[in-house]
Amino acid sequence: MTDIMDAATRSRLMARVRATDTKPEIALRRALFALGFRYRLYRKDLPGKPDIVLPKYHAVIFIHGCFWHGHDCELFRLPKTRPEFWQAKIDANRARDARNRARLEEAGWRSLEIWECAMRGHGRWEFDQLVRAVSDWLVSNHGSTEVHGRA
Repeated sequence: MTDIMDAATRSRLMARVRATDTKPEIALRRALFALGFRYRLYRKDLPGKPDIVLPKYHAVIFIHGCFWHGHDCELFRLPKTRPEFWQAKIDANRARDARNRARLEEAGWRSLEIWECAMRGHGRWEFDQLVRAVSDWLVSNHGSTEVHGRA
């Protein structure tokens, strides 16, 4: 199937997809700050350049888009245009995410992955409940985990 946009228009559109400071990231950061959590953003010296780094808790938080990171949920749909390209790209993203999680764990960091579907879509959490779950995880001794939309 052919793309309905020309290459220049598609390129401009894709360039507008944000990698940092997304609305879900900003909302969660504000809520955590209001609860007294202090953090750093996008530390380049850590594997995967986590979205939120909480050194006091030796914890990092990633907020993953379900499409870009290939989450198996209602928000992920492989494009019909160039499916081989997209499948390879998403598989590479998944492999990189797994490597980064392993490297963080080896370095003694706990990681929390919050999937886009936990914040939007039919299975989304109430925002206050999500913030409470993140807060509880931060102060606990629990290991790395993920939060995704409710089925």
